[in-house]
Amino acid sequence: MQRQPAVAGQFYPGSEHGLRIALSRLIPENAAPQPVKGIISPHAGYVYSGAIAGKVFSRIAIPDTVLIIGPNHHGAGAAAALYPDGEWLTPLGVTAINTRLNSLLLQHSPYFRSDTVAHQREHSLEVQLPFIQYLHPEATISAICLGHGDYAALRDIGHAIAAAIREYGEDVLIVASSDMTHYESADSARQKDEMALERALALDGKGLLEVCQGHRITMCGVMPATVMIEAAITLGAQKAELVAYGNSGDVSGDNERVVGYAAVTVY
Repeated sequence: MQRQPAVAGQFYPGSEHGLRIALSRLIPENAAPQPVKGIISPHAGYVYSGAIAGKVFSRIAIPDTVLIIGPNHHGAGAAAALYPDGEWLTPLGVTAINTRLNSLLLQHSPYFRSDTVAHQREHSLEVQLPFIQYLHPEATISAICLGHGDYAALRDIGHAIAAAIREYGEDVLIVASSDMTHYESADSARQKDEMALERALALDGKGLLEVCQGHRITMCGVMPATVMIEAAITLGAQKAELVAYGNSGDVSGDNERVVGYAAVTVY
């Protein structure tokens, strides 16, 4: 089964040549990328958030296997939808789904369901893939689209992912796809996002979920980020670093109604 791109030509260039040029401009050269357990990377159109995503991807050594976790913006499909075996297509070519990691994820968590419906129109996972393909063309992926869940469920999913990765026996990068505050002023967005990022940088998954809920912080990928943090801690992560922060107003000039973007590494 081949997952066709849903937002090529919209969120990022639709031709191979155009996409390679865009990525070459968005990803700074880095002679010494470092291994990490996980990252938070934004998923808006590249014109708005691509430079922030590019900064975090430039900092990290991408292993042969990547697990991408994104929010379900459309509400379709399973609540924790694991894309089944096959491959994903972008203008840069095809990337294989990692069959072995998929199998282990299904074995270790009752929450996961093999499901394509949740992924058909979802952009949050797709926009991460060209960065991975550009920097590590031979990498394979697993892809999880998360709909909803309380902290207990997200913690269990994170622990299950860690158990699956341990049994897998090789390095796996966990990419949590998330934008930050949506459609508030730049000042309001920054204040709210600082509260959320404080918890993320403290590797406090429960606190991150609670502060977003309690302060109505519209971080759309808070659940993927919480899962990533829980998995990374279980796998031995001890620190997190804010690589970059910005908002759509930095590009559009409109600071009255912005979307915030952050890039974080966990190691």
